[in-house]
Amino acid sequence: MDVVPVQRLAVRSDVPRIGALMRRSVLELFPRFHDERETASAARYLTESDLVLIDDGTYFVHEVGDEVVACGGWSKRDKLYTGSGDRPTDGRLLDPATEPARVRAMFVHDGWTRRGLGRATLAACAHDARAAGFRSLVLMATLPGVPLYRSFGFREVSRARVPLPDGVTLAGVEMAYSLD
Repeated sequence: MDVVPVQRLAVRSDVPRIGALMRRSVLELFPRFHDERETASAARYLTESDLVLIDDGTYFVHEVGDEVVACGGWSKRDKLYTGSGDRPTDGRLLDPATEPARVRAMFVHDGWTRRGLGRATLAACAHDARAAGFRSLVLMATLPGVPLYRSFGFREVSRARVPLPDGVTLAGVEMAYSLD
């Protein structure tokens, strides 16, 4: 019988396990889409847990026993993605009537891909953002996540280069999803 991960809201005590999963996910999945330098930079700069998401109650984990095997969430704040640098408006609450909520920090353990965990996280994000009055979601996808987001119904808005603090840039895809 297959083990089914439990999805729940993340709490601050999950942060070390979330960070470990994020780094592991990048190191396992990014080499399929990115070169060694890009993978190393992403492992350094895109794997910082965002406590604001946890404190806002908008970040989910999937766990099996003591192991976090997937995570991700949404934000009602202005920051689009981890690693985007610090901007004065990052903490600003978005206006649900006129601005989209942001899907953020989606990661999965390589051994747990293609089992519906990302889809379950996106469904929870869409449900909760809709309940908070948002009419759409946006995200900045790294290449490993694009197939998941497309299959969920996100549409490509534009291609982008995602700059990281060490000067490395990653190919990214800005995507949007209607909650209407």
